[in-house]
This record gives sequence, structure tokens and C-alpha cells, in this order.
Amino acid sequence: MVKIVVDNAKCTGCETCVNTCPVGVYEIKESKSVPVKLDECLVCRACEAQCPEGAIQVIE
Repeated sequence: MVKIVVDNAKCTGCETCVNTCPVGVYEIKESKSVPVKLDECLVCRACEAQCPEGAIQVIE
């Protein structure tokens, strides 16, 4: 199973991951990105590549 780590110190809540993820893994809660549907993750790493702050790490 995939693990997604979001560094809350780096995350600005910009919603890039929410808008980039093709299967809707992320939601913004309290101005931070939260992966809520890990079982849906395709491991495409688009969120990791597009995050302007480098706050997301996708681990297989």
C-alpha cells in the first residue's frame, strides 16, 4: 500500500495537489493538505511533482 507524507511545515494549503490528483486523494483541512483517500492513489506522483513547496512525498 502507498504512503503519502505531507510536511505540514511546508504546506501552504494552495490546493495544487487537490486540483492535480486525478482520483481526488486530497482535501484541504485547516489550511493544510490531507490525503483522505489513500486507497484511491494511483502512484502517478503528479501531486509530488506539482507541489510548489515540495511538501508531498509519495512512498511505495
